[in-house]
Amino acid sequence: MTATSAAPATASLAERLATVWDAFDRRLEEVPILRRLAEGTVTIEDYRRLLFNLRQQVVDGSPWISRAAASFDIDHFALRTAAISHAQEEHRDYLMIERDYVAVGGTLEELRAGRKNIGSEALSGYMFHAASQPNPVGLLGAMFIIEGLGAQRAAGWARRFQEVLGLADNQVHFMVYHQEADSEHTGNLEAILTSGMIDDEAADQIVRCAEVVARLYVLQLEELDS
Repeated sequence: MTATSAAPATASLAERLATVWDAFDRRLEEVPILRRLAEGTVTIEDYRRLLFNLRQQVVDGSPWISRAAASFDIDHFALRTAAISHAQEEHRDYLMIERDYVAVGGTLEELRAGRKNIGSEALSGYMFHAASQPNPVGLLGAMFIIEGLGAQRAAGWARRFQEVLGLADNQVHFMVYHQEADSEHTGNLEAILTSGMIDDEAADQIVRCAEVVARLYVLQLEELDS
């Protein structure tokens, strides 16, 4: 990455990522469980299924971020440092899902015996593949989608689950926590994206990764029974 072409690349990058987000947001509105949540017809079984499926993918979060950190060379020291810090923050997230799951009537035995659904398999496989490439700058696009989802949607979903199902705070902790945590992460990401480190080639990689992750994340939510 070079700083010389960073300014115009960054300007167009923000617009391109906003376009990806808008398409992602529209797809989310059509996901059956999220549509039922919005309509107020979601059930406690739906919520348990959601937690069950999210847990299987979230377990892989810290490992793929760590893989990405190891794939950055010394010329990308700032990104390697950010990835190491992020992996450390994320590595216990799945435990919050486990506590929420048990709090709404599930058991750790069934949760830990579960496997990824079709969408989660595709998402996790892509993330590890991308993280294994030399200097995987494109993964900033993945962070844009995943952290943006936590910052902009998770707490709203938690409140809606509480409204419809009468859930207590300790039953939606994972989602509520991620609004604050991911808001901080998106701030850090924005700082990187506007820091002068992103050239045209890196911007293309970031946008493409954001497009793929957005589609696979929706697929994960669509395939809760697969």
